[in-house]
Amino acid sequence: MARCTAPVRGHQTASGAAACPACSSRSYRSSYPSYPSTSYSSSGSSGGSGSGSGSGRSSGGTRSSKPRWSRPSSPVYYTSAEVLALTPIRRTVENLVETKPDLRDVFLCHAWDDRQDAAKELHDLLVLNGVSVWFSEKDVSLGVPLMRAIDKGLANSRIGLVLVTPALLRRLPLEGIADKELSALLATDQLVPIVHNTTYEALRDVSPLLASRTGLSTAEESMKDVAAKLAELVAYEPAKT
Repeated sequence: MARCTAPVRGHQTASGAAACPACSSRSYRSSYPSYPSTSYSSSGSSGGSGSGSGSGRSSGGTRSSKPRWSRPSSPVYYTSAEVLALTPIRRTVENLVETKPDLRDVFLCHAWDDRQDAAKELHDLLVLNGVSVWFSEKDVSLGVPLMRAIDKGLANSRIGLVLVTPALLRRLPLEGIADKELSALLATDQLVPIVHNTTYEALRDVSPLLASRTGLSTAEESMKDVAAKLAELVAYEPAKT
């Protein structure tokens, strides 16, 4: 039986439904929100430098697009699916910068096992790109209740990043701290999954709701390129009056 690719490709466009082996043969009505295609423009060729760049599983298609928030001189290119998925996140960032300028840029949700490995790598790359990150390894002091610190971190960050790794997939069914962080983020339009060393198919088996969110994947580009895109996403200066 053909398997539906909605959690992988999002079905955010008619072409996405047509490309799905399970849905292409029948009429499809999307249950996911659609966003205006005018929020991005096609420009140049793929700029992805990671291994497997352009394979298009989680982010769909060739990297030839630039969103409206990307600098003209930026070397980073996006797939159209990435732009569609990140556009509502960008709107949230712009609104919160205007109304709550003192918030951190991002909250990094990760598995405990990744704290000295993939999570630290992503954190360090984001900081190098000028992003302010709430990261438990540096923001939870000794003696401070962990859940209370996480609550404050979530409340004081504009968007949440969920680093999806094999370790996170093992942790989520145990309903520990990472599961509580994820539950809070899933209730908002402020969540970007970063899939690393695993697949959207594996994520779907553990968290179908998170798998329905199109994000970024290091199977298709390097962690450095992912961090550069996230830095562009949160970089916003309100207009001076």
